Amino acid sequence: MTILVTGAGGQVGRELILRASQPVVGMDRSQLDITDPDAVERAITRHGARLVINAAAYTAVDRAESEVAQANAVNRDGVRTLAQACRNAGIPMFHLSTDYVFDGNQPAPYAESDTPHPTGVYGQSKLDGEEELRQRLDQHLILRVSWVFGAYGNNFVRTMLRLGRERPELRVVADQRGGPTHAGAIADALLDLARRHAAGESLPWGTYHYSGTPVVTWHAFAQAIFAEAHAQDLLDRIPAVHAITTADYPTPARRPANSALDNSLAHSRLGLASPDWRTGLREVLTTWKHEA
Repeated sequence: MTILVTGAGGQVGRELILRASQPVVGMDRSQLDITDPDAVERAITRHGARLVINAAAYTAVDRAESEVAQANAVNRDGVRTLAQACRNAGIPMFHLSTDYVFDGNQPAPYAESDTPHPTGVYGQSKLDGEEELRQRLDQHLILRVSWVFGAYGNNFVRTMLRLGRERPELRVVADQRGGPTHAGAIADALLDLARRHAAGESLPWGTYHYSGTPVVTWHAFAQAIFAEAHAQDLLDRIPAVHAITTADYPTPARRPANSALDNSLAHSRLGLASPDWRTGLREVLTTWKHEA
């Protein structure tokens, strides 16, 4: 079974290509415009795809506040185009969404049954994309993930490592909490589901949460990054990390104070164990150490 991966140049897309044991065709945004119906249908037909995994997304959260049309084009309209093409081809689609569909105001981790309430353009565009997929294609899996990091592309871990080398001390937000999620773990989960589908297993279609554990603040995550980087000799010294509030670091888009996701449904219905972000962090830093 051939899988077509869109967004193959991104964090999760790269990992999907590298980790796949089944036939996979990866296409980045220079190779496939997911908003072009004809181009998407040609790609599915040409490669004989029997499953689409959409890892393409507009992820510039702050820039989306001023680039509304661009965010919607990829996160909403692109998903609509992919869903319709999959429906026409009679194949399923796996899709990645985000914790930003929630406002972060409730104290408990968010379950799939909780009502979404995005507070910014990015979150709204991702929620709209989910709805486009649900309306057009019954055979779909939506995985909402959070705080994605990996060995490829730009992310919080890479930024912290760079700043830790440049500065003796940093200020990091300590009143936002969530589950950092290793891109490699997300890719492994998607590929496992794809393998099971190809083997004839009847998957319970729908929306699921899949994020790293344990829940942590950005401040504590930064401290863990520096400690592990120092242990792996990627940092000569551990910088001081001062806790600040969200109000101390204003951004164009509001971040959810609580990005924690409840993964119990993905565990009980899909058999997906919650990934430990500490394991993913060690893997990422080890990769960078070997590349140095």
